[in-house]
Amino acid sequence: MAAGSVPQYPIESVDNALKVLLLLGERPSLRLTDVSEYLGVASSTAHRLLAMLQYRGFVQQDPKSKVYLAGTALTGVAFAILQRFDFRAAVHPFLERLNADLGETVHLGTLIGASVHFVDAIESPRAVRVASRLGQAMPASSTSTGKALLSGLTDDEVDALYPTERLDGLTPKSITSRTELRRQLATVRRRGYATSSEESEAGVSSVAVALHTPNGPRLAINVAVPTSRMTREDEKRIGAALIAVADRATVALHG
Repeated sequence: MAAGSVPQYPIESVDNALKVLLLLGERPSLRLTDVSEYLGVASSTAHRLLAMLQYRGFVQQDPKSKVYLAGTALTGVAFAILQRFDFRAAVHPFLERLNADLGETVHLGTLIGASVHFVDAIESPRAVRVASRLGQAMPASSTSTGKALLSGLTDDEVDALYPTERLDGLTPKSITSRTELRRQLATVRRRGYATSSEESEAGVSSVAVALHTPNGPRLAINVAVPTSRMTREDEKRIGAALIAVADRATVALHG
């Protein structure tokens, strides 16, 4: 994970804290034993380190499972950095076209660790519509955007993000096993688009396609529709529209 030469006067505690943050970027959650084993330190040392990161808001601890998750300070920094890139300006016209052509809510999302962060959105003009998720973060495995982005990873990379078989979901219809996630990702790779039906929120269905950005942030566009008006034919129609737009947006990003 090193990106430069070793400093002349390294500070081990700072280095360990940064290693924990980098590890959290690879996995959706960490246990105390994960940190202790990864750093090669005693559990008491790992606990003190995590406590300081929690104090500054870089991690938060789930009160039930006791696992450590990315905190608001960490996600806030990541989101602020992403906002400085101009990829949103390049992709926004394509969101506008999809919104106008389909009349539904559209989003641009990016993958950070095992979470999807929605960085741009245009709401549907219809009275009954899916509300914008701009600025929100959600588990990648529970969204079409996340599945579209995860499909660009190898199975080994997916396993690194999800080191255990059990996955946390947002609704009763969310994916809750790594095996099922890998099965659905294989389907996404085959047909070119991902779908979600009430997996992130009751009454919400969506279709998403990833953009080809090998040297930049992982990006995907989704179209979100009330489940009441999403049929299987609608999924195919929206998927085809997204694939066509994603190809043009990719050209714009690299132009």
